[in-house]
Amino acid sequence: MELTTEKEIKNLYDYLKYLDYNYNLDFEICEYITEEEAKEIEEAEQITDILEDTGAFEINIIYYHKAMKYLQENDSSLNESINIALEYGYTLENINSELLASLLASQEARNQYYKLETLINDFINNLKENKPLQINGLDI
Repeated sequence: MELTTEKEIKNLYDYLKYLDYNYNLDFEICEYITEEEAKEIEEAEQITDILEDTGAFEINIIYYHKAMKYLQENDSSLNESINIALEYGYTLENINSELLASLLASQEARNQYYKLETLINDFINNLKENKPLQINGLDI
């Protein structure tokens, strides 16, 4: 069952904005979803597909010093970022700190979002079943 009313679509957008704000995502979900796409959403996986297709998870860290700082804070051994690079087909000859930091930040953005998929599915199901909607215990 698709979201059919303007109110349902607005409620979904408001909820996604709430998640953006309260879970400190590296991107804003609503920037990547059109109104037409929102009308057809039946589950969080569709949102995930849209985000993947539009590059929402692609975080670019440019400049050597920013990349090195990010890696030092998030993967000082470089194990995780090098493994991600190898999974994407890069070889040690063609990686640098900016690439490693960007790949790691992109993976983190995906992981942050994936943690929210259950919340989004629950919200969409409540919308479709006309159940009372709440955000942080407040009716919307």
